[in-house]
Amino acid sequence: MNTLIFATNNQNKIEEVRKILNNQFNILSLKEAGINIDIPEPHETLEANALEKSSTIYRLTKGDCFSEDTGLEVFALNGEPGVRSARYAGEKASNEDNIEKLLRKMVDIEDRKARFRTIISLIINGKENQFEATCEGTILKERRGGKGFGYDSVFMPEGSFRSFAEMTIEEKNIYSHRKKAIKQLISFLQSV
Repeated sequence: MNTLIFATNNQNKIEEVRKILNNQFNILSLKEAGINIDIPEPHETLEANALEKSSTIYRLTKGDCFSEDTGLEVFALNGEPGVRSARYAGEKASNEDNIEKLLRKMVDIEDRKARFRTIISLIINGKENQFEATCEGTILKERRGGKGFGYDSVFMPEGSFRSFAEMTIEEKNIYSHRKKAIKQLISFLQSV
């Protein structure tokens, strides 16, 4: 079984990705790989931040690895919070701080269309490949549900009447941007 280092310390993302992969590949978190660093996300695009993370791990390990960067893009806010989704309310902001800022900015906005966009950067045999996927949906006017992470409690995917935070991981993966991108990653890995 191929082993890939997933360049993240986010346990929620690791669990989500492992569920999607269903033991097809052995995934190691940074901690499990013995790498104790936080990789900065200094760039203005998801693509550049994903590459920053995967190339950092590749330089350290020379092993096959991947990273992802995801942003919530609200159309009425010109794509905000976008690449700054995790730091929308400031560098040390919590998920709750970020949601609070988003809901405040959208209080009088009727067009609540939004999407999650994920970029995966895979480095295998020293060569980088990127995969992109989206999940279209709507920003709710208030939080709903207690599961998930990030903006899950205020995002309702197209085709559902529940927020991501009201779903199990399996239910969320029916719609998930991350699952769509991981499926592209799997197809690519099976072809090489």
